[in-house]
Amino acid sequence: MTVYEAIKQMRDLSKKGEPFSFTFASYSKTKDTSDGNIHVSRALLRKRDSDANNQYADCQESYTNLDTGEPRRFWQCCLLVFNGQTLTIS
Repeated sequence: MTVYEAIKQMRDLSKKGEPFSFTFASYSKTKDTSDGNIHVSRALLRKRDSDANNQYADCQESYTNLDTGEPRRFWQCCLLVFNGQTLTIS
């Protein structure tokens, strides 16, 4: 499965209110740092930010970590695993 197929499935599941798990490589563009791979056990995607609020909106996904209640984001290209399945870029 590709990253883009996984994101489509994430969106579909989120619309139904069905949580999913995923793992991504963290990256902070402002700090130019990474905290390594992050695993989220239960999440739902949130509505994508507008370009006016986030200049990288087309490259990032917003989600809610259902275990912590935190609203977070990840870079699409850093998505590694979706519901236990390793992903490919293309």
